[in-house]
Amino acid sequence: MERRVVIIGAGISGLLACKYLVEKGFDPVVFEADDRVGGVWNHTIQSTKLQNAKEGFRFSDFDWPASLQEKFPSHSEVLDYVESYAQHFNLYPCIKLHSRVISIDYVGESFGEMKTWDLWGGTGTAFSSRGKWHITVLDTETNAAEVHQAEFVILCIGRFSGLPNIPELPPNYCSEVFDGKVMHSMEYSDMEKSAAAELIKGKRITIIGSQKSAVDLAVECAEANGIKYPCVMIQRNPHWLLPDNGFLMSLLGYLYFNRFAELLLHKPGQNILYWLLATVFSPLSWGISKFWEIYLQWKLPLKKYGLVPRHSFLEDMSSCQIGMLPDKFYDKVEEGSILIKRSQSFRFCKEGLIVDGEDKPISSDLVMLATGYKGDQKLKNIFRSSVFQEYLVSLPTATIPLYRYHFILAVATPSGINFHSRTLIFKMHILLSKLGLTIKDRQEDLI
Repeated sequence: MERRVVIIGAGISGLLACKYLVEKGFDPVVFEADDRVGGVWNHTIQSTKLQNAKEGFRFSDFDWPASLQEKFPSHSEVLDYVESYAQHFNLYPCIKLHSRVISIDYVGESFGEMKTWDLWGGTGTAFSSRGKWHITVLDTETNAAEVHQAEFVILCIGRFSGLPNIPELPPNYCSEVFDGKVMHSMEYSDMEKSAAAELIKGKRITIIGSQKSAVDLAVECAEANGIKYPCVMIQRNPHWLLPDNGFLMSLLGYLYFNRFAELLLHKPGQNILYWLLATVFSPLSWGISKFWEIYLQWKLPLKKYGLVPRHSFLEDMSSCQIGMLPDKFYDKVEEGSILIKRSQSFRFCKEGLIVDGEDKPISSDLVMLATGYKGDQKLKNIFRSSVFQEYLVSLPTATIPLYRYHFILAVATPSGINFHSRTLIFKMHILLSKLGLTIKDRQEDLI
């Protein structure tokens, strides 16, 4: 029986999966659509820095270079680090760049037969002779498609790239009525630095969004145009964002990124003892969250500009939506090169945008949509079978019910490198048949 493994994506998760597989004697093939490894860091605004202190975001077996003094490495420094990891462990022979996976399809057993299985994969092990995955790959240089086969597939496709979330508006209010240019932040981050600088220079720019991409974009535009052409940000639901401060990030780690903090959270399938402990300590969890809310409102002019979030700090932490403010963000707001408007909705007009409660349009030459990505839809679309798609998302508005974004075939987490590493070590034990899982066990672990 063959034991072919395909990894889709050569970001951090994909490289870790490849490295562990090679160590265990496998010969994996990694398909990567871009011309270099790095995943989401290949599609990041040039000014973006690492959101974690580098001590908490590193490979366990390959440290940051000693020459790097920055606590929060830049976009290019992170990419160099990830590429160095691939070179150090000689992973490039396994990686096929310019190879975009169009679809994957399971061929062999019918879905009706699979529904009767008591054991995962029919045998309780990673490899089976019952069926194979067919992976359709497009060569982005020649535009030629080829079908590859594998017994096991690991998806490392990420959630924050590839499929932008574009707001849907009525025909009379959509971007077609606007005389200027509309683009998603994904398109901007894919541009060369010089082309991006030329695009925003001397433009009246409006940004839709309130999270990390939006604030990074706003600062870049403000630095390019100053108060002559202030950048306007339209925010619906502000989020808690931390100032660029190494001590604060370290403190955040001590309060949230440890085993005791995990004890305060209710988790799927936990026993009565852990449920009682999480319930008893819930006031402490609330108190830590409230401490951060009070501190940030004291440290930053959130009330002055109407940017106090309606939700708790804990809610943003639990959903991995805490970001770090770029340097001098509020300095730009104070000087007037960034203008902030709160609005639950907006519509396009010939001159620009109109927000709730205002009749006068926000005159714009360029509107940037920093409105996130459709990560669930991206995962669903990669499966050719409508049955698998329906299994993942039964309704168009449904969210895939995964614990920490992990699916039986997928590795797509928002956490640090160490969490990726632990997850992939677990998968290696499955591949080596050291763990036999029933379908019920696997569902309880993930959902």
